[in-house]
Amino acid sequence: MVLTPGPNMIYLVSRSVAQGRQAGLISLAGVGAGFLTYLVAATAGIAAVFALVPEVYLAVKLAGAGYLLWLAWKAVRPGGDSAFAPRELKADPPARLFAMGLLTCLLNPKIAILYVSLLPQFVDPARGRVGLQSMLLGLTQIAVGLTVNGVFVLTAGSVSTFFARRPLWTKVHRYLMGTALAAFALRIAADRSQAAVAAP
Repeated sequence: MVLTPGPNMIYLVSRSVAQGRQAGLISLAGVGAGFLTYLVAATAGIAAVFALVPEVYLAVKLAGAGYLLWLAWKAVRPGGDSAFAPRELKADPPARLFAMGLLTCLLNPKIAILYVSLLPQFVDPARGRVGLQSMLLGLTQIAVGLTVNGVFVLTAGSVSTFFARRPLWTKVHRYLMGTALAAFALRIAADRSQAAVAAP
């Protein structure tokens, strides 16, 4: 699941190429905080609100779709740049980098559904302390996710070098990335699945 490209991975690689590994790692910390936020909410039962109040799930889903569309517009707008292309940027301070990583993660409602629907399948009530079991499983998933994404952050520089030597590919990639982000947004917005709490 971690290897499947998604908004978090796209943002982290983009930020690493644009501003360097340190910025990418700070952004990764924000993404990790987002994972942890959803995990704590799911473990505490708050994510079940999505199933009880579908409007909340719909609102979060549409907010995530809107955010992706905004990123897509930034990629394809006249004079825009590829997110992976090397360019001069005003360096964002650490706090903003962290916040942007956190926001990117929190605006993906599927993460909450993942914790609510998948983790319970591996929890054994007979072993007691269901909440603790869920938390440990979630922390394991987060550790794997941060490790894999960390590798992408640390190797993003090679992508920057590639585009620096091939201007045409920079332009092509800009439109491909914008299209991919728009497709993610439309898929999220059009998804008719409802949040549901898995059976014990």
